[in-house]
Formats: sequence, C-alpha cells, structure tokens
Amino acid sequence: MEIQVVEKILQANDLLAGEVREILGANGVASFNIMGTPGSGKTSIIEQTFSRLRDEFGVAVIEGDIATSLDAERLSRLGLQVVQVNTGGECHLDAGMVKTALPKLDLSAVDLLLIENVGNLVCPAEFDIGESKKILITSTPEGDDKCQKYPLMFRLADAVVVNKVDLMPYVEFNRTNCLLSLSNLNPQAPVFEVSCTTGEGLDEWAGWVRTQLGKRKRKS
Repeated sequence: MEIQVVEKILQANDLLAGEVREILGANGVASFNIMGTPGSGKTSIIEQTFSRLRDEFGVAVIEGDIATSLDAERLSRLGLQVVQVNTGGECHLDAGMVKTALPKLDLSAVDLLLIENVGNLVCPAEFDIGESKKILITSTPEGDDKCQKYPLMFRLADAVVVNKVDLMPYVEFNRTNCLLSLSNLNPQAPVFEVSCTTGEGLDEWAGWVRTQLGKRKRKS
C-alpha cells in the first residue's frame, strides 16, 4: 500500500514537472536544479555564477528552504529576480512548488533560472522539478565519500561542483578518491573544482554554463 502511495505521488509530480518544462520552454528559459547539503555553498555558487553571466544573460532564482528567507534576501541584494519557496518542513522542492513560483517571475527577462533546492542529498534526487539540468554541489569539508554514500544524487547529476577546494589542506578530503568515485559512478558528468573564496575554477564553471545556454541573447 505504501509503495502505491509513493508511486502516485511521483506520478502526479512528474505531470506537474512536464507542465513546468513546457512553461519554461515556451519562454526560452533554461533551468538548473542546484542540489547539495546545507553548507556546501549552493547560494555562493549562485552568486558567483550570476556575477560572471549577468552582462550576457538574464538570470533569476527560485530559493527553496524549509524556513526563513535569508538566502533569498541575500541574493535579492545583488539585483537578482528571486522568489522564496518555504516548504513547511518538506525536505525537497517538488514540481508543484516550482510551478506555483513561476508566475511571480518575469520570465520574459530570464534566460537562466537557478532553482536552489533544499539542502539534502536524498529526497531531491527523487523529484523531477522540470529542470533542464541537475547540478550537484559538494564541498571538501563534507569528506570525499559522499558519492559512495549517496550514489543516486551523483548518478543523476549533469555536472558536479566540488566547492571549497581552498580548504583541502585543512580537512580530511582525499581528492583522488573523490574524483575516482565520481568517474566510476557518472563518467559523463563534468566535474568543476572551485573556491568561492579565491575564485579558483569559477571561470571554467561559468564557461560550461555559458555553453549550456547556447546562442541565447540577453533578454531586455
């Protein structure tokens, strides 16, 4: 019985995800589902991505959190279009939440929608939210074994960002083990080693994002 309930929930979510995808596609908007643990640096990666692409593309954010609007307020100060979605205790965003948020954005001015999911390495992997790409943010203080412990998230990722590489000398993180595990589990996904503190690797990451957006021109 419980399995049937879960299947119905996921089926309903997939239908809504299809509607989200249609809305974004009709408006020429690419969307990235930004996933990772609390503290991995998801919001910082969004800030750094925006700072490198703001003169080329229109960028907006849907900010998912269980509670508070702290990250949304932080991003809005940069001049970003931001919509806050509080899940009320749910450990992930679902397609219905994203669809409800879309009318609050001026999609005519958006080329790239960054959807910051709730900090979690389990539930977000199960829910399609209508995104173009799934981006997984991990960080060196979390350790090098997260890929092995949470394989589904890493297997589904279209790209993996290893953040806080500037801390590698000070934490227990085996870079070789991390990259080998990622390669074995998801050899197609590019891996970007970055630091939002020093700027290392962020231009390469932004370059990859730019290629995903193709020949879009900044919307006015």
